Amino acid sequence: MSRERIINALKGLGLSNIDIKVYVLLAKDGPHKIKEIASTLNQHERKIHRSLKNLQTARIVKASIEYPLQFVAYPFEEVLDLLIEIKKEQAKNLLASKKELLSTWRSVTEKDRMKS
Repeated sequence: MSRERIINALKGLGLSNIDIKVYVLLAKDGPHKIKEIASTLNQHERKIHRSLKNLQTARIVKASIEYPLQFVAYPFEEVLDLLIEIKKEQAKNLLASKKELLSTWRSVTEKDRMKS
């Protein structure tokens, strides 16, 4: 899998470019402290902190229980499984709303034809 495909897969989880950089660093190099991540990626610690919160919310990074905190990435395979589940749920929701969307589409296009 090319690097670009990996990046696109991670973007499918709604991750920003900095989130992706942080995740890849942790996944490849193992646990890091915020200061280490910021230094390695040449970013401000506040930006890294926000990114780590996003990654934790996305359930692809977790914090250690000891102090100082270290952050660890879940394996890429688990991240892909999560992405697959999200996409399945999105497809299920789209399928469930298909009738309503088609009805709305027909009513909108019908109104446009009447105006012409």
